[in-house]
Amino acid sequence: MKYSPSPTSPTPAAAPPLRAQVPPEFEGLRLDAAAARLFPEHSRARLRTWIEQGRLLRNEAPAQRPREAVAAGDVLALSPPVAEPATGAAAQEIALSVVYADEWLAVIDKPAGLIVHPGAGAPDGTLQNALLHRFPQTAALPRAGLIHRLDKETSGLLVVALNLPARTRLVADLAARRIRREYDALVSGVIVAGGTVDAPIGRDPRHRLRMAVTEGGRRAVTHYRVHERFRFHTWLRVQLETGRTHQIRVHLAHLRHPLVGDPLYGGRVVRGIGMAEELREALKAFPRQALHARALAFAHPAHGRELRFEAPLPEDFRQLLEALRIWARP
Repeated sequence: MKYSPSPTSPTPAAAPPLRAQVPPEFEGLRLDAAAARLFPEHSRARLRTWIEQGRLLRNEAPAQRPREAVAAGDVLALSPPVAEPATGAAAQEIALSVVYADEWLAVIDKPAGLIVHPGAGAPDGTLQNALLHRFPQTAALPRAGLIHRLDKETSGLLVVALNLPARTRLVADLAARRIRREYDALVSGVIVAGGTVDAPIGRDPRHRLRMAVTEGGRRAVTHYRVHERFRFHTWLRVQLETGRTHQIRVHLAHLRHPLVGDPLYGGRVVRGIGMAEELREALKAFPRQALHARALAFAHPAHGRELRFEAPLPEDFRQLLEALRIWARP
């Protein structure tokens, strides 16, 4: 997809359009639903309003209605109002582990404890603030170029766009499931073999901070395989097919194997008849969910060649695994 300002922008107050091509798997979706997946930094309700205002072009013509169906190959060009800035966050000098960077993109190894975006209770000190300082050009991009996110207490790899063409292509690749992500996950209980969880995820109706497997949720697919077994726990390698909020945490808890240390989904409970007291204390002391984004692979937005990255386990995770090897062999 080639990025260029559209000569038929719907209003003079519109910013240069963000462009994305509809992938085959979005064939037949409503326009507002497809746009929400291709431009995920904007809500579906806001996109619906912009469609009605003529701010979304479909194949260089103003879209007619939010409910019209899209076809594979359609090119959508979105022109958000200039009055709505890409980011209101301030640049802050915060240490970053940059695994790779060029003029198009950067790959960051995020430590546990660092929030990705500013929000309620965390107005600054986030990864977004750090990116604005390290890569000032991201001030022109929604969410400082972040393509996807990790929970605060999840460590590991994130890809960041450094210009609009890169962002457009990477967002489209993420929506089309062409960005491959693999995680290390330590769960409670012994899992015999790998498998797949295909269960929709939505907001938990009984707990506003949690997500849950729910009939009315969005489709979510998680693949997992056993990497190492212990007496009371299992180290999994997990691959995301979709990217819902808390997806791995929710799906593994749904299997009754919550992530070790996860306070929201039952992983703080330490169980095991005959467990050594040293191991029990190590598990209780682990301060976060045992989840690490270990591997990332995607096509470079400029030349299309595949890039692959791996991030080693952080020290706290590695030490917990060593304790399991010492005190809890099967």
